[in-house]
Amino acid sequence: MGSRCANWPGRPAVFPWIERPYLVTIPNRPQFKAIVFDLDGTLLNTEDIFEQAGCLLMARRGLEMTPQIRHAMLGRRPTEAFTALKSLTGLTDSIEDMLHETKVLFREIAENSVAVLPGVPELLARADHCGLPQAVATSSPRPWMTWLLTKVNLLHRFHFTLTAEDVTFGKPHPEIYLAAAARLGVSPPEMLVFEDSETGTRSAAAAGAFVVAVPNRHTSGGDFSTCSLRLTSLLDPLLQSLLPAPSSAPAPTDHSESSGAA
Repeated sequence: MGSRCANWPGRPAVFPWIERPYLVTIPNRPQFKAIVFDLDGTLLNTEDIFEQAGCLLMARRGLEMTPQIRHAMLGRRPTEAFTALKSLTGLTDSIEDMLHETKVLFREIAENSVAVLPGVPELLARADHCGLPQAVATSSPRPWMTWLLTKVNLLHRFHFTLTAEDVTFGKPHPEIYLAAAARLGVSPPEMLVFEDSETGTRSAAAAGAFVVAVPNRHTSGGDFSTCSLRLTSLLDPLLQSLLPAPSSAPAPTDHSESSGAA
């Protein structure tokens, strides 16, 4: 079920007092000209895999991966995430060593368990139907993202991707979404962004984008007051108010020529 996040001009209003909230069209809300997706926890089930890898990493050190630690790491670039982990746990391992160990654990688990989240194929089909270019803006490193999106056969679907290496400042700084808007040739309010974490939502909102937050069990405790709309799933019918659904699913659009390094 959708809910109201922020009462900003040009944002959709949701009436919470009825059983099924619905969008009210606001005249000055811009028509969307592009869509940008976060990766982990938005397109793919990788937050579940990160949780498993993180628990194993901590267990090897006689520690527990607590909700506080997870919250501090979510949505951030790897170096920043592990800096937070060290600060909260007092671990003396080098960030480089923990990153390498986590990558090995993650890849072993992801090899047979990474999957596209429910609603993603339908949303991509709607975007194609509307003629909207699509991009990815993630805090993950490029090799990691490329391996994951290739494994689930989605890399070719996006016009371009932006990763941790492409920005000076990581989320929640707005740099990555400002860069996405510039590359798409649209103003930030014309860009529809899907995020699952507080950190990513703050980043996109600070850039001025229209942000749909879709928290999961790992991120639902965050503060999503800066989002434009909050949903429980990408299957939520409320999305039809933002993007019309195609009468029949078109063949996937291949943007492989422009899916390489940003």
